[in-house]
Amino acid sequence: MSSVGTPDPNSGWLSEEELADARRRLPLLYVEAVPVRVDGLGMVTEVGVLLRVNSAGSMTRTLVSGRVMYGETLRDALFRHLEKDLGPMAFPQLPASPVPFSVAEYFPFPGITRYTDDRQHSVALAYVVPVTGTCDPRQDALELTWMTPEEAASDGVFAEMEGGRGSLLRAALASVGVL
Repeated sequence: MSSVGTPDPNSGWLSEEELADARRRLPLLYVEAVPVRVDGLGMVTEVGVLLRVNSAGSMTRTLVSGRVMYGETLRDALFRHLEKDLGPMAFPQLPASPVPFSVAEYFPFPGITRYTDDRQHSVALAYVVPVTGTCDPRQDALELTWMTPEEAASDGVFAEMEGGRGSLLRAALASVGVL
């Protein structure tokens, strides 16, 4: 048992220096989620896309995303990031199976895949997750915009998404039969 104020040595968290070192040496595992609203038949009626300010100060759109911590299940990581980005009252309905609709491999330089991340080489398991509650974006998200599937798949939204996430969003919509 650790004393109060002493970090758990097996917490799965990395210091900023350790994370930077890991990013230079290893691909990191992420989960990404496309929040959706569904009707009584399970058909997607709305798609949630986050609005945020990127490191360059530009407004961009993105998906729920985050790292999987050491010792953390995919289901726990997905739930943690949905709650972190959408708020505790979003009430995500996690999939019964942890099989993603897609696997996106991000590289710090363009041209290898359609996905890029200037910080690192990472692999993201991507899920479509229905949410039933009230979403109140937190962390670095400014707002969550609910759109029809057609609006979410538009060229305008595609152009506002960084790192190839517009392609991932379109793949999500195709995986649930609305594109």
